[in-house]
Amino acid sequence: MEFGQPSTGAPPRAIAAAQRRLESEPGAYWESPPLRARISRLYAERHGLTIDSDRIVLTCGASPALVLALTALFSPGDRIAFVRPGYVAYRNTIAALGRTPVEIEAGPDTRFQLAASHIETLDEPVSGLIVASPANPTGTMIDKAELAAIAAAARAKGTRIISDEIYHGLTYVEPAHSMLEFDPGAIIINSFSKYFSMVGWRLGWIVAPPGTTDRLRAYIGNMFLTPPTLSQHAGLVAMDEIDVLEQYRETYRRNRALLLDALPQLGLSEIAPPDGAFYIWANVSAFTDDSLDFCRRLLVDTGLTIAPGIDFDPVNGNRFVRFSFAVSESETRDAIERFSTWLRGQPRIS
Repeated sequence: MEFGQPSTGAPPRAIAAAQRRLESEPGAYWESPPLRARISRLYAERHGLTIDSDRIVLTCGASPALVLALTALFSPGDRIAFVRPGYVAYRNTIAALGRTPVEIEAGPDTRFQLAASHIETLDEPVSGLIVASPANPTGTMIDKAELAAIAAAARAKGTRIISDEIYHGLTYVEPAHSMLEFDPGAIIINSFSKYFSMVGWRLGWIVAPPGTTDRLRAYIGNMFLTPPTLSQHAGLVAMDEIDVLEQYRETYRRNRALLLDALPQLGLSEIAPPDGAFYIWANVSAFTDDSLDFCRRLLVDTGLTIAPGIDFDPVNGNRFVRFSFAVSESETRDAIERFSTWLRGQPRIS
């Protein structure tokens, strides 16, 4: 229960489509016009937005999409802000590309999420702001009013928004809103890895802000060329396998309910219930102030892996862990049993 990846695999019809293509064509450097058109239609279906398919730039997953956006649309030294706790690759990728990471601390009062008030109280201006809703590692979402307020606050500061929407589709309370609903100039990053359950296929996309498509394509042509041809054929089929994908989501919904019932009974009650994604961010300070050691001992003693909070929050993450419930229901029940037995044998420190 450590890695943030679905255990389900691509929909069967998508795999079959890839097999047929593998047998009938050699593959080439290619960006699929039908797939870009289908992604464009996704924004109409989910959000009522009209997005020209020319603005869809296909990438080798969301991670290269982030590299592409930071490289093509920001300059060395630019300050890029993101919330803490947050996805570890934000910090590392920003720093590796010579941009300056700016961490915004968020706590239980905002359900560990970004708020417009955070932007307004920044000591120095930032060039970019990464927004994630649902978020990793918490699974929490930002509601419609707050997203609008964040967009307005960023606009007033002259800050460009990068919206990481990789967990859209995986929600349990209400559908997620795209930042494009509030900021038509936002940089949108998404992927086939989560909702479409195609982790190893390495396929994602950017919705390019108006006027930036040519620049992004020039960069991607030099840095990454194109996503895998086979993945694009499979992805196009996967997008219409809604019945299968919704079955996957229902498994995660059941797993979420099981964990939200079990963890408070074990004394882990400080949880912001996840609205989406497939994570639970839990405070374990009653048992440890060293989340890495906590997770290491759990692994050695039980064979169960969860993620130490320091991966996502180098300041306060020593008191938190992340559970990923993107596994089967039977695996979740087994994990709860192992964890419960083990934790009951651990001394409390507070």
